[in-house]
Amino acid sequence: MFRPKLPDVSTLPTPTVTHQQPQAPVASAGRPVAPYVGIGAGAVAAVVVVGIVLTALLAAVAVSAVSVAIAAVVLRSLVNGAHKR
Repeated sequence: MFRPKLPDVSTLPTPTVTHQQPQAPVASAGRPVAPYVGIGAGAVAAVVVVGIVLTALLAAVAVSAVSVAIAAVVLRSLVNGAHKR
C-alpha cells in the first residue's frame, strides 16, 4: 500500500551527449609573457614600499609639527609669565 512505484527499466531517460566544436587556437604575439609578469610584480612591490615609506615620513612630520607647536605654546607662556613679574 505504501510502497513507491518504480518506473520500468525501458522508460529510464537516456543521457544526451552534446558535441563541442573545437575552438580555434589563439594566435600568440610571439613574445613570452613571463618576463612582463615579473616586471609587473616588481613594480607593484616598489609602489607599495614607496607608499609605506612616504606614509611613515608624513606621520613623522606631523608628530614633529605637533611637538614644535606644543613647545612654542609652553615657551610663550613662560616668557609671558616672566615679563609680568
